[in-house]
Amino acid sequence: MLLQPQHVMPYAMPALLAWVAYRRVRRNFGPQAWKPKRTVVRIVLLALVALLLAAAAVFVTQAALPMLAGLGVGLVLAWFGLRHTHAEWRGGVRTYVPNPWVGGILTVLLVGRLAWRFTQGGGLQGAQQQPSALTLAVAATLVAYALCYSIGLVLRMRALGGNPPRD
Repeated sequence: MLLQPQHVMPYAMPALLAWVAYRRVRRNFGPQAWKPKRTVVRIVLLALVALLLAAAAVFVTQAALPMLAGLGVGLVLAWFGLRHTHAEWRGGVRTYVPNPWVGGILTVLLVGRLAWRFTQGGGLQGAQQQPSALTLAVAATLVAYALCYSIGLVLRMRALGGNPPRD
């Protein structure tokens, strides 16, 4: 018996949401090891997603203003997050400690919107419809934050220097 998508998806989507939430929460607390290659890949991918969102704003005209507001919120959160991120050397490794409040707010925003869209927005069929302005605004907030925060983190880590300080 083969598993069919319509039977698997009602169970797979909550599992995927739980995994996304777990990963986001884990990255919001405590010291995080700096991984420059992963950050550069993240910046490139986020820049591509930002371009796609800009194109979506052209085609989904009722979402352009909410997306612009989301962009502004994301930039403010990135600025605040970077101002409250501590970068340092620990055990010969560059690390940073992100602000848990900003990460928590963004996690609640992401998981809440995904859960709402999945449960109230028609489930899998709702995902095939035209995206809502609120969904695009949330996406713009998350992408703007992640892109600006990642770029700022690269600059912050470069300021730490390439070699750990000697005792």
